[in-house]
Amino acid sequence: MEFPRLETVALIEDDDDFRSALAERMEVEGLTVRAYRKAETALADIDADFPGVVVTDLRMPGLDGRQTLSRLQALDPALPVILITGHGDVAEAVAAMRGGAYDFVAKPFAFERLSESLTRALEKRALVLDNRRLTALSSEAGLELPLLGDSPAIRSLRATIAQIADARMDVLIEGETGVGKEAVARALHNGGRRRPHPFVAVNCGALPDGLIESELFGHELGAFAGALRRRVGHVERAHNGSLFLDAVETMPTAAQVKMLRVLEEREVHPIGASEPRAVDIRVLASATGDLDHALSDGQLREDLYYRLNVVRLRVPPLRERRDDIPLLFASLLARAPIKADGDTPIITDDVRSRLLEHAWPGNIRELSHFAQRFALGLEGRETAGEQERGLVDRVAQFEKRILKDTLEALGGNVNDAILQLKLPRKTLYDKLKRHNLKPGDFRNG
Repeated sequence: MEFPRLETVALIEDDDDFRSALAERMEVEGLTVRAYRKAETALADIDADFPGVVVTDLRMPGLDGRQTLSRLQALDPALPVILITGHGDVAEAVAAMRGGAYDFVAKPFAFERLSESLTRALEKRALVLDNRRLTALSSEAGLELPLLGDSPAIRSLRATIAQIADARMDVLIEGETGVGKEAVARALHNGGRRRPHPFVAVNCGALPDGLIESELFGHELGAFAGALRRRVGHVERAHNGSLFLDAVETMPTAAQVKMLRVLEEREVHPIGASEPRAVDIRVLASATGDLDHALSDGQLREDLYYRLNVVRLRVPPLRERRDDIPLLFASLLARAPIKADGDTPIITDDVRSRLLEHAWPGNIRELSHFAQRFALGLEGRETAGEQERGLVDRVAQFEKRILKDTLEALGGNVNDAILQLKLPRKTLYDKLKRHNLKPGDFRNG
């Protein structure tokens, strides 16, 4: 799944001839250009979700490039702004980059240089807008997180949930570990008439030995040694609501026998009680393993299985709904803690490739752990040091281009270069040495 291609460029340039020529060249490259003579006019047309990038001259009457950059940064810090500068404006352009400019090119420049920067900037903008779209979708959907998405498998599951949410029959929910079986159970509960009443989730594999019956069915005061007060069990707590039996195949056999009676009679008999008590519950049970194996191995009683298996829902694993993964990941990121600097993580093309290519055997649980590590900068994100080195490298490359272009234009004449660049001789030679540039290589003949 690729990001949508963006093609819009807002061009701000007060020189009419240069603006017209540059806009025409961009349009030849397939870009859509909105050309402006004044920054004030452009700012009136650009909003926080502008589907493109801005190219602006640095020196202009009225609002100049630095002021325009500042206004755009306040509007949307993630909007790429490319500055067009003169040779004498290098220091100011570097300062603007530290202030948030995406890149700068110096007049005169080869269009290919600007085109490369535009391509990268438009790709970055597409990333940002797609991240915002995913985050908005995840927050507006109003669904349990595992049910987000538009894949056929998850749409079919949502449709079935909506169809049976208010039905009275019990439901067996199947799925691999981490797919969100409890979320499906909650969606069934919240979608029907039982919503105002309790949703009681029981992890059948974590019921304490020796206290299983008390936990599930409750006990009366004095029912056994240590029963110092009456206890209401999970089944009775779910009265008028829903009882979710997670990993029902791990429930001990003795408890399965009593649970079968609850299902058949809709009544619970607490330990020490003189008679059973009626309960109005809907049982939603989940199974993680191979049910056929659990039945043949005697782990799950057949009579309990057939009593639960009135309606059977299967929750698809992530590998069967790959197109939903970026949306799920964006929703998880929105809930995850971020680093102290408050930096909002961006789902880059590399991260998206990983999301779509990884098998995710742990499904949404594994995806959630990855989102938390990613949000904290522990995986898949550049460190601040790497970002700073990126800026230093870009400034160095810009400086090298300026020196090279100047020497080529002046035929390698160092004295003229000193005058044009307004640099002390030693500084110029230091810079040439740093960039491995030799004036003699640029002399004619």
